[in-house]
Amino acid sequence: VLLKERNQVKQLCFELNQTAPLDTERRAALTKQILGVDGALVESPFHVDYGYNLKVGTNFYANHGCTILDCNLIKVGDNCLLGPHVCISAASHPLHARLRVNGDELAFPITIGNNVWISANATICPGITLGDNVVVGAGAVVNKSFPSNVVIAGVPAKIIRHLEENEQALT
Repeated sequence: VLLKERNQVKQLCFELNQTAPLDTERRAALTKQILGVDGALVESPFHVDYGYNLKVGTNFYANHGCTILDCNLIKVGDNCLLGPHVCISAASHPLHARLRVNGDELAFPITIGNNVWISANATICPGITLGDNVVVGAGAVVNKSFPSNVVIAGVPAKIIRHLEENEQALT
């Protein structure tokens, strides 16, 4: 059953990725079939494992090259932006080689708050939570959870700045 469901969404992603950028009606219809919501904007190429485990809020935007492995629940809040080549992965594998060779897999849920911006080439690892208004720097590897109103960056990601509630600065 899971293989059939994955193959169905892979076909939809393939169709989306082959659809002309200016064919906005077709792209919107395919995006709705993949994500189950109206109004999400997804640039090609885009890849997702199942689609139905990915719950996105209003004003969701995924730039070119995003990959989302939703083998467990991934919740993304309202007004979230994913930069180019962002990877969000609920999937993991056992540390013990014998278990990996046997094909065992693990999956942990991910929660991303409202108004989160995940910059280009960032990776969100399984099991983490990002609070509201978080900014993830380009290339960051997020392997632990972070509270609201912070800028995080680095490998592994760490807090580099706290944001004031009404901060208007662009830098």
